[in-house]
Amino acid sequence: MNEKPVSASQVSMTQLVLPNDTNLLGNLLGGQLMHWIDLAAAIAAQRHTQHVCVTASLDELVFLNPIKLGEVILLMASVNRVFKTSLEIGVKVITENPLTGIKKHSNTAYLTFVAVDENGKPIEIFPIKTETKDDERRFENALLRREERLRRRSLYVKQK
Repeated sequence: MNEKPVSASQVSMTQLVLPNDTNLLGNLLGGQLMHWIDLAAAIAAQRHTQHVCVTASLDELVFLNPIKLGEVILLMASVNRVFKTSLEIGVKVITENPLTGIKKHSNTAYLTFVAVDENGKPIEIFPIKTETKDDERRFENALLRREERLRRRSLYVKQK
């Protein structure tokens, strides 16, 4: 299979935080943010695989700063690493106060997707080609996260 460059599947998505997206404190609801993160990641996964991709896991969602009503959110999704039928997508969330122009890194998330065929069966996907030092760093770190994911998963299976 041919490699596909990281840049070919990157996603940049912008959202405006509206009143319906917030809690009583005027902060973005975590579930709404997770929805947007999942959408951005799914688009990146499908761009890379050129197949339907389903969410297999969300490893980590780190909340660094609250996101307020009226702020603009930039979600940047990128394929970090491809395994046989799965791939890890990293999503970085930047918030911008449109009145001050101040931008903050608010969240980071790591999701795993599985590419499936028309019958819902996992399929082998294109390897990824790193293009930058940042791509290479994310590629290496994705393997460490995968190993930890598999370790945790084996604990869940033992508990059943």
